[in-house]
Amino acid sequence: MTGFSAAWLDRREPADHRSRNRKLEHALARHFDGWRPVTVVDLGCGTGSNLRASAPLLGPEQQWTLVDYDRALLEAAGERLAAWADGSDWKDGRLVLFKGAKRIIVEFRTADIARDLESALGPGVNLVTSSALFDLVAADFIARFASAVAARKAAFDTVVADDGDQRWSPEHEADPQMVDAFHVHQMRDKGFGPAAGPEAPDALAEAFSGLGYAVSEGDSAWRLGAGDEALIGELATGFADAVAETGIVDAPTVASWRALARTEATVGHADTLALPPAQ
Repeated sequence: MTGFSAAWLDRREPADHRSRNRKLEHALARHFDGWRPVTVVDLGCGTGSNLRASAPLLGPEQQWTLVDYDRALLEAAGERLAAWADGSDWKDGRLVLFKGAKRIIVEFRTADIARDLESALGPGVNLVTSSALFDLVAADFIARFASAVAARKAAFDTVVADDGDQRWSPEHEADPQMVDAFHVHQMRDKGFGPAAGPEAPDALAEAFSGLGYAVSEGDSAWRLGAGDEALIGELATGFADAVAETGIVDAPTVASWRALARTEATVGHADTLALPPAQ
């Protein structure tokens, strides 16, 4: 499984939060209106960004299980969540958070979801969620995952999954060639088999629709400009590095592309909400 640093996740969190699709957020909140408590499993939780964005949408009593294969990220999540909350306390190995009128109990689970999905999900859950995860996994994993969620009769919500759109300003004549090569890199094996990459949103919709779920999709693209210079620069560097690794674009072209300082960028993402059929 590809790893990400806590520092990178911190830098992208503001863009992630402001880009989430508000229509789908409202639909998620409506679905869980009156549920008490709501039990949530967050896969590939990183530093807990998804909890910080989603908890305001849910009821006054929440029980979250944060799952990641990287123990250091789980430790960072505990630290950042405690700082985010109005108050916090550790009790019986769980972190209890108080945020406004909400009481949020958080458990931390180390798991490799590629190899032990059932253990990662646990036996009972109302909502399975993730952020920036499913473009990294294989299409057959998505089908298996959807079946596991449906077996639990849980809802599913994922945000900022890459949908393949990449646009940079100022433009470079090699942009189309670079984007095509980047997509090839995206679909390399990240620990789950060949990654779905930009095909992930369609694969998720197909898998859950086939299981009788009501699926809604919404745009959550990063639209970066003034104030996002550090993030744009880091994205451009990573983009060019990935293209160079493929060998598809010649080195002088990649070097020329790198030399152009970007002031704006659009990175396409999609959010997906899948609600189970009425019981």
